Amino acid sequence: MEDVHGGYGEADVLHGVSMRVEAHEVVAIVGSNGAGKSTAMKAVFGLARVSRGRILLDGADIANRQPDRIVREGVCFVPQTENVFPTLSVDENLDIGGFTLKEGVRERKDGVYALFPDLVAKRRQAAGQLSGGQRQMVAMGRALMLRPRLLLLDEPTAGLSPLYMDQIFKIVRDVNATGVAVLMVEQNARQALAIADRGYVLATGRNRHEGTGAELIADPAVAESFLGG
Repeated sequence: MEDVHGGYGEADVLHGVSMRVEAHEVVAIVGSNGAGKSTAMKAVFGLARVSRGRILLDGADIANRQPDRIVREGVCFVPQTENVFPTLSVDENLDIGGFTLKEGVRERKDGVYALFPDLVAKRRQAAGQLSGGQRQMVAMGRALMLRPRLLLLDEPTAGLSPLYMDQIFKIVRDVNATGVAVLMVEQNARQALAIADRGYVLATGRNRHEGTGAELIADPAVAESFLGG
């Protein structure tokens, strides 16, 4: 993202946001409520309007492209809420994730179940009957069916118990280890930065701090304002 301005309707939420995600990195976006974190991510996926600036994927500007085109470019997005088909089984949710595949669906599903072993025994169960952590796994697994180059995660641990929160963060690193770059928006900032290669702190739609995850955790200004001291 280069100097991106934009938002929804006529109102800009972002005011010159810049960030980058390199191949095989985990990058976290943190900040207070209303900072523009989710809007920045949605701008990447074509769900928020870009009025100025560029969003480059391998050098090609994808700003304001439709999400279905962006998916075909190798970018998948997992929203914070309503991210599963609740009446469909886990297996059927994964089938929908592979909607563009002409072959290899079974192989892809086997790979997803290897990453999310908790789902194996639930594969015939309706996704809406699962716990919050398990639904998040289904949502992430469905996105991974297309083997994206970049996975966008919007608040993946929101509302989860500490046990599932730790599990989701571990899975993020496991997904990244398969060669998928991850851009993650998180309210649990300290935990997110602890697993991130790099991070960005946004405030009122603008860049406030950036650095490695370790640098941001150690920065007194970041800790006091955004990490609870």
